Amino acid sequence: EPTVRTELMEQIPPIAIFLQESRPKFPTAFFEYLMPIVVRYLTDVNNQVRKAGQEALLILLEQDLVTQSDIENKVCPILLDLSAPDSDDEYKVEAVNIICKMASMLSRTTVEHMLLPRFCELCSDGKLFQVRKICAANFGDICNAVGQEATERLLIPKFFELCSDSVWGMRKACAECFMAVSYTTSPEIRRSKLSPLFISLISDTCRWVRQAAFQSLGPFISTFANPSSAGLYIREDGTLSIRPSMEDVNSNSCQRSNSITLMSSSTNAA
Repeated sequence: EPTVRTELMEQIPPIAIFLQESRPKFPTAFFEYLMPIVVRYLTDVNNQVRKAGQEALLILLEQDLVTQSDIENKVCPILLDLSAPDSDDEYKVEAVNIICKMASMLSRTTVEHMLLPRFCELCSDGKLFQVRKICAANFGDICNAVGQEATERLLIPKFFELCSDSVWGMRKACAECFMAVSYTTSPEIRRSKLSPLFISLISDTCRWVRQAAFQSLGPFISTFANPSSAGLYIREDGTLSIRPSMEDVNSNSCQRSNSITLMSSSTNAA
C-alpha cells in the first residue's frame, strides 16, 4: 500500500538520528538498511511515496547523516537518471527540484562535477517549461554552491538564455534572483554583462517582469558596493543584510562601558 510506504519514509529521519546517536551499538545499520530504502523510493511508482522519500533525503542531508560516497555513488546517479532527456516528465520535474535543493548541502566539488552539467542541460530543456522555471528560480543558489569560476564559465551563458526565454514567468524568476547571481560574479562581469542584461529585464514587454526587476534593482546595485566599506553581505538564505561597521561596534561598546560606569558610580553614591 502506498500509504504504508509513505508513512515509512516519514519515520526514516528520526530512526536515522537515533542510529547516529547510538552508532557504537549500530555502526552500519543506517547505511545497510535505511539508505537503500530511501534511494529506492526516489523512483517509486506512487507520487506521494516519492515526495516523502525526497523530503526524507533532504532531512538526512541537512543532518549530515549521508556519507559522501553514498551521495556520489547512490543518490546522484539516481537523480541523473531521473533528469535525463528521455525521462518521464513528472520524474524529471521532481528530479531537477531535488537537485536544486540539494546543491547548498553538498560539497562544491560534488555539485560542480556531478550535478552542474545536468543542471546546465536542464536550463535549455525545450520540452518542459516547468523544468526551466525551476532552474531559473533556483539559479542564484546554484551559483552560490559552485562559486565564481564555474558561475562565469558555465552558468552565466545559461542565465542569458533564461533571461530571454519566451515564457515571461522564466524572465520574472531570473529578475527575482538577479542579485544572488550578481553577487557570485566579478565586478567586471557585473559591469560589462549583467548590467545590460538587467536593463533588458527592466524594459521587458511584460509588466510582471518589469515589476520584479524594479524590486531587485536596489539589491542588484548593492552588489557593486565594496562589502568591507558598505557593510553589505549575503546571508546563507540568500537575503541581503548589513554588517555593522567597526565604528558602530566601538560606539556601542563605549556606550555600554559608559552606562556601566554610570551605574557603578550611582551604586557607590547610594
